[in-house]
Amino acid sequence: MTRFSFLFLTGLIILQRELSEVLSERQEQQADLPPRGWNSYDSFSWIISETEFLENAEIVSKRLLPYGYKYIVVDYLWYRRKVKGAYTDSLGFDVIDKWGRVIPDPGRWPSSSDGRGFSELAKKVHDMGLKFGIHVMRGISTQAVNANTLILDTIKGGAYEESGRQWRAKDIGLTERACAWMPHGFMSVNTKTGAGRAFLRSLYHQYAEWGVDFVKHDCIFGDDLDVNEIQIVSEVLKELNHPILYSLSPGTSVTPAMAKDVSGLVNMYRITGDDWDNWGDVAAHFNVARDFAAANMVGATGLQGKSWPDLDMLPLGLLTDPGSNEGPHRKCNLSPDEQRIQMTLWSMVKSPLMFGGDLRTLDESTYDLITNPVLLEINSFSTNNKEFPYATSRKNIKSDKCFQQWKSRNLKYESASDTHVLGLSSCKDQKAKGWAVEAIDEDIEKICWKDNIGSKHKPPLCLYKKKPLLTLGEEVIYKKQYQGNFHLLTTDTMDFCLDASPTQKLTSQELQTSSSSRCRWNSNQMWELNLNGTLMNSYSGQCAAVKMAKANFISGGIRSWIATGRRGEIYLSFFNLSPDRMVISANMLDLDKVLPGRDLSKASCRYSELFSGKDYGVAKQAISIEVEMHASALFILNCISLG
Repeated sequence: MTRFSFLFLTGLIILQRELSEVLSERQEQQADLPPRGWNSYDSFSWIISETEFLENAEIVSKRLLPYGYKYIVVDYLWYRRKVKGAYTDSLGFDVIDKWGRVIPDPGRWPSSSDGRGFSELAKKVHDMGLKFGIHVMRGISTQAVNANTLILDTIKGGAYEESGRQWRAKDIGLTERACAWMPHGFMSVNTKTGAGRAFLRSLYHQYAEWGVDFVKHDCIFGDDLDVNEIQIVSEVLKELNHPILYSLSPGTSVTPAMAKDVSGLVNMYRITGDDWDNWGDVAAHFNVARDFAAANMVGATGLQGKSWPDLDMLPLGLLTDPGSNEGPHRKCNLSPDEQRIQMTLWSMVKSPLMFGGDLRTLDESTYDLITNPVLLEINSFSTNNKEFPYATSRKNIKSDKCFQQWKSRNLKYESASDTHVLGLSSCKDQKAKGWAVEAIDEDIEKICWKDNIGSKHKPPLCLYKKKPLLTLGEEVIYKKQYQGNFHLLTTDTMDFCLDASPTQKLTSQELQTSSSSRCRWNSNQMWELNLNGTLMNSYSGQCAAVKMAKANFISGGIRSWIATGRRGEIYLSFFNLSPDRMVISANMLDLDKVLPGRDLSKASCRYSELFSGKDYGVAKQAISIEVEMHASALFILNCISLG
């Protein structure tokens, strides 16, 4: 072992010890640092049992807790019976109490029998020194609405009464606002009624009584945004004596403008669709991470603490498949270099770190990656985290044949061309104010985006406006709730209408566009054109916006991120997203452009690279390194002022 290697290893050990001590001191401050933990979804989908959950929790306690991983979260459908016919969007297999609230299936969670809920399981998790978390869906279950259960009044006790009658599930369930990707499972509640608010309050009071420390609230953000329910839940959580960390999911189509409406109400919120173990998902996170960092959303004010944009779980180790009825059965599809890119980006962005693999089969290389003390130090304590736009690169191509082989098997390759991309944004966003009516005849009108986005040769993006076709029964509801709203057709036929929310949870590499499906009576197909030129959707209250996108290699190019350490060190990361080996460089004087208060022209900077352990000595004019395809480098610069 060389002298430098010995000193480098010693430094890592010291850093690891300091990191553990500081994390321990700040454990109880709600989301003061990006939360860390383990979530069951990537490895067990919805079918995890109590034994499997506790086995993973015990490993977190013994091996990951010293590194700040403390939240142990059971993901969705813990209330669904694991029997023939049950799957992610089945109906009639859930366990609910007399108040219409889902409760753990005692067949999968034996400790929940006799009405104990998750209280016994939470106690076991707490005894391990960990925090217990659950996944919940927005609104109320379809099963409760069908059963028309009573609603609990947690303030007065007993059934909720108002206007001289008891209120039930059918009084508050909004069937036209079913969760788009689980339409048979859950629907929104009418938060304008006292009964609707009482039902939501009863849910979170129950979670607090169980000892829940973390709630992942799903089908509530992004395309499925319901600000009213988020606001009410946030207010209820403030009332509780038991603190609960509040997380939102998923994040398809989320923009910083949209997130600003909710970031102060929560502690973490997804800014992508579901992230799985494929290269397209990893590469697609760079743009959205850049945008949220540039908008100063990282570590902003949150619910009784801070809030953090969330890039989703780390799908590493032994996994299952999306929506599967099978537990962990396959290894992560990402190469070791691609896994390192993901962990490095998550750390530089200060995203929450929620590991998703089955910890019972955790291999040492994955363990070393997710517990790397430098990456965790950056994730917890670095500042000024942002994309570094001044990095340059040149190809070091192995062979054209290698490139052609990569192109032929990469399904995300598209030729370079401009295209309109239709997405959703906050109605407060100026970029959403661009729609106008163009009359065709007395029966049909077009609503067109007024700006050709810089291309005079391209026709404007237009949609066809039609009133919804309703039955006699639906006509009454329409006049009461959606008068003035209309369907939007992608063609001048009545076959397909524009949906504001996708019918499934999109993976993050897919373009964040609205989708079309056969016209039906559903609020996510109802639109309203406002006088200010915004086109608002009735499902989420978001507005449609159009931008010009360039179709190209979705996985191509190089990226670089920079941050400042708590001791003044500089972290500079290079990411090669292209299919070629690249030489990536950064001019030292360009670092000053993004680091406030630094003048590196009057400093001597010694730098090393984390993953190779190589000491490069004193930096001259530039930092440069050859990076393999889908690989990364992370430099640590320690600079001394020369006066």
